[in-house]
Amino acid sequence: MTSPSSLLKAWQILPRKSMGQHFLKDPNVASMIVGQGDLNGSDVIVEIGAGLGALTIPLARKVRHVLAIEPDGKIAALLGNELLATAVSNVTIIEEDILRCNMRALTDAVAPDRPVKVVGNLPYHISSQVLIYLISSRRNIDCAILMFQRELAERLLAKPGTKVYGRLSVLVQYCGKIHAIGQVPASSFYPRPQVDSTVVRIVFVDPPPFPALDEGGFVQVVRAAFAKRRKTLKNALVRSNLGFDEGQVLGALRATGIDPARRAETLSVRDFVALANLLTD
Repeated sequence: MTSPSSLLKAWQILPRKSMGQHFLKDPNVASMIVGQGDLNGSDVIVEIGAGLGALTIPLARKVRHVLAIEPDGKIAALLGNELLATAVSNVTIIEEDILRCNMRALTDAVAPDRPVKVVGNLPYHISSQVLIYLISSRRNIDCAILMFQRELAERLLAKPGTKVYGRLSVLVQYCGKIHAIGQVPASSFYPRPQVDSTVVRIVFVDPPPFPALDEGGFVQVVRAAFAKRRKTLKNALVRSNLGFDEGQVLGALRATGIDPARRAETLSVRDFVALANLLTD
């Protein structure tokens, strides 16, 4: 694997801070992701943020096809050159922002009527947005192996009653089983970020164990509950912009057996679903 600094220098490209570009330079990390991701030769992979191919190439050697999403045109051209140099032919480079892609349309040509797997070293500044996008697209996705800033990964993995349990914890655990598969130090990237990373694997479950009657309403209730997390659950919901009056909120809380004085971080996913099902009925 050619070092990212050498490749970028040869192509006269500077990493773009505005795009959160930190290129993986440790082949052991790529090997860990490929080895721990439960991938096989029939899989079609959507790789988010393919970069210089540090992960793209080992993925392509393991699976049937890789759709490599890379929004930076100069980096996409460099990646194409690297694929030619390594004789990798089962990769399609898509020069697009993943948040503007339609997952079903994206994968239809290579994986019609079957879910794909998503792999990505996510730019820190859009990682939450990408996660929400994947949750909304999950019916076309079997699982996702994603690298997050360590602090965000801890939030995703958090359990109720902990300080880091929040909106994203609830949303990802509502529809998926998540576990950490490896830690990645900042020294594994060029340029070096200020924080370490964690790789997690999310297996989406459809239907969820406790399905919401209105998923849009469920998401809004969860967001409102955590928007003022220092307030009691009753006050957070009454003072939200969802239009609930105090009687409606108290009635739903009593019907679900939830103390109105509790705070959002104490509720389980099942609690939130039960509450949202009454409030958004």
